Amino acid sequence: MREIEAAAVTRAVETLCIESNVRLGADIRAALRRAHGEEHGALPRAVLGMLLENADAAEADNLPMCQDTGLATVFVALGQEVHIAGGALEEAIQAGVARGYERGFLRKSVVCDPIDRRNTGDNTPAVVYYNVVPGDTLTLTVAPKGFGSENMGRVAMLTPADGLAGVMDFVVDTVRRAASNPCPPVIVGVGVGGTMDKAALLAKQALLRPVGSLHPDPVWAEREASLLRDINALGIGPAGFGGQTTALAVHILPHPTHIAGLPVAVNIGCHATRHSSVEL
Repeated sequence: MREIEAAAVTRAVETLCIESNVRLGADIRAALRRAHGEEHGALPRAVLGMLLENADAAEADNLPMCQDTGLATVFVALGQEVHIAGGALEEAIQAGVARGYERGFLRKSVVCDPIDRRNTGDNTPAVVYYNVVPGDTLTLTVAPKGFGSENMGRVAMLTPADGLAGVMDFVVDTVRRAASNPCPPVIVGVGVGGTMDKAALLAKQALLRPVGSLHPDPVWAEREASLLRDINALGIGPAGFGGQTTALAVHILPHPTHIAGLPVAVNIGCHATRHSSVEL
């Protein structure tokens, strides 16, 4: 059994909170550059250029890319041969979020009660998902999510008779309804199958896949490509000013489900779709 100190977890989460808010992922930066080169209109090209300039400035000055530094979601892949020493894993993660948002001068956006809405003051509690995996390592992924994009997500409990066409229509309609609110060009995460809650989680996890990567199943890869074409045909464009780049990518995570159901969820990521990972 390998031991990992809780203090090391706290330090890692602290660093990930800052990194994910300050540094745009190389995959998204490359996708924005491609879109900038392919856009025909002067205004959407200018918007894409400003997004790249903003990302450069944030990294150079060690400042967040966006004023909404989000509610942190933490994905934990815990090796079953790992023992956390010197404290509880959940407490270590929450302490890391609090320290990261304080040290990084990141906006604290979490309220302790959804109705009373008093700010917790340190951006905790983060939402944490645990997955026990084989091995003796601990992988942490911090994904801060602003609510301009999070508010645009939707879940539908379709019937099997709705089929693939129903899923495709729901995804495109969700992006159409969102329009400029999630700060396009967006990345569209789609969960299909499982239960209502599982589909929602899959849709968020789908946003973690590198932009530009292909789905390992060619059938689903073609469905992703078809959805991307349909979404970009909406003409919403960068920042909602029109153009051919409404989305940079569509990522789908399918999952087995019940014979009587067809859950589908869409989670939209903004043009930054922040996340950073580390393996301890």
